[in-house]
Amino acid sequence: MRPAGTTRKPRTTARRVAKRRKPDPVKAWVRRLDRTRPGLVGYVLDELAGFYDRPVWERRWDPTSELVLTILTQNSADTNAERAFIELRKAYPGRGPAQRHNPGPGWGGEGLPDGSTPDWLAVELAPLEELIEVIRTGGLPVAKAKGIQAALRHIRSERGDHSLEFLGEMPALEARAWLTQIPGIGKKTASVLLLFCFGLPLMPVDRHVDRVARRVGLIPAKATRADAHELFLAMLEPDQMYEAHVNLIRHGRVICHAQRPEHERCPLRDRCRFVDPKAP
Repeated sequence: MRPAGTTRKPRTTARRVAKRRKPDPVKAWVRRLDRTRPGLVGYVLDELAGFYDRPVWERRWDPTSELVLTILTQNSADTNAERAFIELRKAYPGRGPAQRHNPGPGWGGEGLPDGSTPDWLAVELAPLEELIEVIRTGGLPVAKAKGIQAALRHIRSERGDHSLEFLGEMPALEARAWLTQIPGIGKKTASVLLLFCFGLPLMPVDRHVDRVARRVGLIPAKATRADAHELFLAMLEPDQMYEAHVNLIRHGRVICHAQRPEHERCPLRDRCRFVDPKAP
């Protein structure tokens, strides 16, 4: 019997009421896009393929060179990055066989001439001021020299050498996570390397991809560039990533310019929310 003057405590149960989870914004957007603009992703891919063709993946070259070249392209023209990479080869020559750079469609430069991979240890250990002068033609040489050396130092400390070939054996998201642990390496740079060197199903989002996707309405206006990477992974099939990346870049360079886009030539104009805010 309960003593007089006491109150009954609420009965507890082993099962607690689960807190309602917040909806996944990526999945929510993809569902909304399917509901309000059905078939938009397929339309964009098909129209761009009809205009530019469907690119076929081919390994670009070794992943460490890809990483360094991608760092050199940050906020610079691809042609300037190529010149800086050529200077790296001259200043820190490697002893390996010459390799071929297969830039493929969507690359904004001319493609690098055949040549040996630079001596990455020499690049890592070079005096910073010296490396800055070597890559000056690529633009922003101080930040890029520091970034290149930090990346090479991290890789060697983790792996014992500068090779990144092991990434090709990892699941795509695990490989991306490994790369983004490197100081200064974000989702875009990691995705470029993994897509072009190994064909892993990732979608790099650069300024051209981002601009075209926002204008058409594939991604929401307030999405960050980091959000855009995850949105594309959710809305594309794995075998669509390479084609989507290459053709969206092509379109951003050829027609959907940042200034004065050529609407009259655009194969996406009928469903582009930049041309018509009420486009289906």
